[in-house]
Amino acid sequence: MNLSEKRLDKDGINYHFIPTKKFKTVNIVMKSKSRLDKETITKRALLPYVLEQGTKRYPSEKELMIKLDELYGAVLTLSSMKKGNEHILHYQLEVANERFIENETTIMEEALQLFYEIIFEPNRTETGFNSQIVTREKATLQSKIEAIYDDKVSFANQRLIDNMCENEIYSIHTNGYTEDLSTIDGENLSTYYDSVLASDDMDLYVVGDIDVQSMSQQVTNVFQRPTYEVDETETSEEIQKRDTSQEIVETQSIQQAKLHFGYRTNCTYKDDDYSALQVFNGLYGGFPNSKLFINVREKHSLAYYAASRIESHKGLMFVFSGIESTDYEQAKRIINEQFNLMQAGDFTEQEVEETKELIISELKETMDSAYGIVELMYQQVVGQKALSPEQFIENISQVTKADVVAIAQKVELDTIYLLTSDHGGEMNE
Repeated sequence: MNLSEKRLDKDGINYHFIPTKKFKTVNIVMKSKSRLDKETITKRALLPYVLEQGTKRYPSEKELMIKLDELYGAVLTLSSMKKGNEHILHYQLEVANERFIENETTIMEEALQLFYEIIFEPNRTETGFNSQIVTREKATLQSKIEAIYDDKVSFANQRLIDNMCENEIYSIHTNGYTEDLSTIDGENLSTYYDSVLASDDMDLYVVGDIDVQSMSQQVTNVFQRPTYEVDETETSEEIQKRDTSQEIVETQSIQQAKLHFGYRTNCTYKDDDYSALQVFNGLYGGFPNSKLFINVREKHSLAYYAASRIESHKGLMFVFSGIESTDYEQAKRIINEQFNLMQAGDFTEQEVEETKELIISELKETMDSAYGIVELMYQQVVGQKALSPEQFIENISQVTKADVVAIAQKVELDTIYLLTSDHGGEMNE
């Protein structure tokens, strides 16, 4: 499937129009990007919760929902995420395509106007956001931050990153910190949001069965960015390279221990060997035919699950496994052995080909949803490299066994993290 993308930069917004006949709806997505910052991350993480509570014209959640219903049940999604050292605010409105509805010619116009208001004209007064709403949504965010403690896989991964990337920007938590919540009110949150609107990098995507020329005119007529200041400050950071990997063991009263590994891949999205890294990850732990799955889980029955994934923009790879506390040493040894076998090229050409096919089919599946298309296209913005999905698929198909061995040699184990039960005497370190 060929995706064409027409780009236009105007008034401090980068527009991306992606015409496709695949969907009966049109998706409008704004990505607002800023460098992770510990001082402001909690405010930033709170914004999606507050912004979906209403706009200037529809000042309550109920009025906003009624308006969405009038637009044939349009769906609004607001969230935030971390990609590398960047924090992304994600605004998405999925709306019926008026082409498929008789006697309807204003849906798109109204949807764009509403989407603009959600971002640029939220419900606030001179003194800021409504304090009752802010108080309520702070409680919502607090619950989300605390929920990670109960999701032990996510908690172990967070603790792995806390230790592995200590003093690095990437260690900043996506959802912020509970201790910051008491200092946030409607006024300072509103002041912070003004700075977001003024200085974030904004990319707006429109995906659907659209006429690019008329759509670009329509969108740019509505989206006037009031003020825009380019933030030229480049914050560079020192990556802490370890001479030898570190092991961190922490205890809690849990049934199943979590054994996570963190590696430095020394390769990111913009590097030429990134596609080889994808294949390496697929062979090592990315799929059910991978070394970790077959050897740690199936052959030795040491793990309830065992998988790996890469962080494309920071250059990290994580291995996740759930084990019995008593199997720690054996599981650790076998995971290390599988990694060493990858570096030694102990896998077949056929396994490489199978893995490439799995990656390509996964990519094609991603392109079956508008959200997936936007995520794929936006990788290019965050990674600062033009790489269309078609080119990416082509790059994957070109990867050889030698390429996989070469990238495997670059990957370095940094941190092993174990979250285990707090019964004494089980660890034989």
